[in-house]
Amino acid sequence: MNPKLKVAVLISGRGSNLKALIDACAAPNYPAEIVLVMSNRADAGGLVFAKDADLKTAIAEHKDFASREAFDAAMQTHLDESGAQLICLAGFMRILSDGFVRAWQGRMINIHPSLLPAFKGTHVHERVLASGARTSGCTVHYVTAELDSGPQILQAEVPVMPHDTPESLAARVLEAEHVLYPLALRKIAEQRRN
Repeated sequence: MNPKLKVAVLISGRGSNLKALIDACAAPNYPAEIVLVMSNRADAGGLVFAKDADLKTAIAEHKDFASREAFDAAMQTHLDESGAQLICLAGFMRILSDGFVRAWQGRMINIHPSLLPAFKGTHVHERVLASGARTSGCTVHYVTAELDSGPQILQAEVPVMPHDTPESLAARVLEAEHVLYPLALRKIAEQRRN
């Protein structure tokens, strides 16, 4: 039997995408397993999901480090100890150093709340509504040094409703993210098995 892909999930906040990945990985036939949940904030809500699932956790508070490189080195130590083969960024709100991104090139993915390449960066839902776009959605992509520009893995479309607010659109996109991220991770894990 093929071993499961070992995954580290990096979070900063509530961890709803982490929860979706935890739930997916709980299925016996799912081809990936979470070996580490790491946060740059000790108060990240997602750490509760990790503890409830008996997953190994690590905290590296970015403010405790003199530089981005020192912070990334601390994260790398935890990742090395866990044996992680792939990183899933799930609401991880830190910019990673070029060296860290290069070290994980082709082995680090992110989910972004738009149909990339449209609406890279922040304040996505406000910008989608201001543009008059009729569809939005989410994209799982590989992380590269250029923000939100790595190769796409999967996308899901979400309609923009006439009376949408940034909050209502964000809520619908997040629901799509919870479906899409586990699908994208499955796709990567199955490709690596073959």
